[in-house]
Amino acid sequence: MNLLLVDDEKLFVKGLSASLRKEGFKVFAAYDGNRALEILKSADIDIVLLDIMLPGMDGITLLKRIRQETDVPVIMLTAKDDYADMVLGLELGADDYITKPFNTRVLIARINTIMRRVNANRSVQDWVSNTGSGVITCGRLKIDLNGRTLYKDGKEIELTAKEFDILCTLVRNRGIVLSREKIYELVWQELDCDTRTVDVHISKLREKIEDDPANPSYIRTKWGTGYYFRKEDGV
Repeated sequence: MNLLLVDDEKLFVKGLSASLRKEGFKVFAAYDGNRALEILKSADIDIVLLDIMLPGMDGITLLKRIRQETDVPVIMLTAKDDYADMVLGLELGADDYITKPFNTRVLIARINTIMRRVNANRSVQDWVSNTGSGVITCGRLKIDLNGRTLYKDGKEIELTAKEFDILCTLVRNRGIVLSREKIYELVWQELDCDTRTVDVHISKLREKIEDDPANPSYIRTKWGTGYYFRKEDGV
């Protein structure tokens, strides 16, 4: 994974770069905003660690410039416990922030969480593109992926964002049993699974799309394993 570290503290950059390289990251370093922009144009960067306090072009200004050019994930670094800067950074498109000093393992965990979300979103976008019209028909259900809308027998069914994401996750993997843990990871983008949360959302989703939620025809249970969306010929 290509990581761009933007910070003017050279000893900090040297130490963190060494730690990240041990974890398999390829680290590009920049000590000011202009150099960071040059690297972003010339290298295929997967994620940026950006210090707020930079000489010349500060981190907030650089973040604005980055967002004009790319949607690469950005984690803001700050030595100040300044919530105004943190909030502003997030509002301008930063994906997360971390306050110095920090534990490198915590930073890596946050990086991995963000990249799981990014990869999942890219996978969904690829899936939408591959469907052509962006509409999936499953029996009496019609899923409008672009509009994030579900129809049953032509009537719109109101789903929460999480319910829609769960439905799409199951449909994308139709016929494949997904564990509660896997569903939680894919939908919530977290590894610490609350299986009860998955069960509750599945139950509510069944109430909305099944004729008989007690005997579901779409979302089925593989006892002791997980859930799956029925697979039909031509669906």
